[in-house]
Amino acid sequence: MNKVEITRKAAKQLRKLESKDHSVIVAECYKLADMPNCANVKALVNHEYQYRLRVGNFRVFFNFEGAIRIVLIEEVKKRDEHTY
Repeated sequence: MNKVEITRKAAKQLRKLESKDHSVIVAECYKLADMPNCANVKALVNHEYQYRLRVGNFRVFFNFEGAIRIVLIEEVKKRDEHTY
């Protein structure tokens, strides 16, 4: 089991969302405690972050430190042409 941490930046982005979206995204983020056995996760290449989690029209970008077992949620963005 991994520890899931949400950065200050990601928490601020989450607070700006509607409560319905906020609760769904947070629930999906905490499912990342089972990393690397998670659904809707993709490793990213040539990107600032290592992975992305797809939650409806939102993308959660995060890094996974397997050696110390921490999933660090970095950003939450609505999916559009500027997301990546």
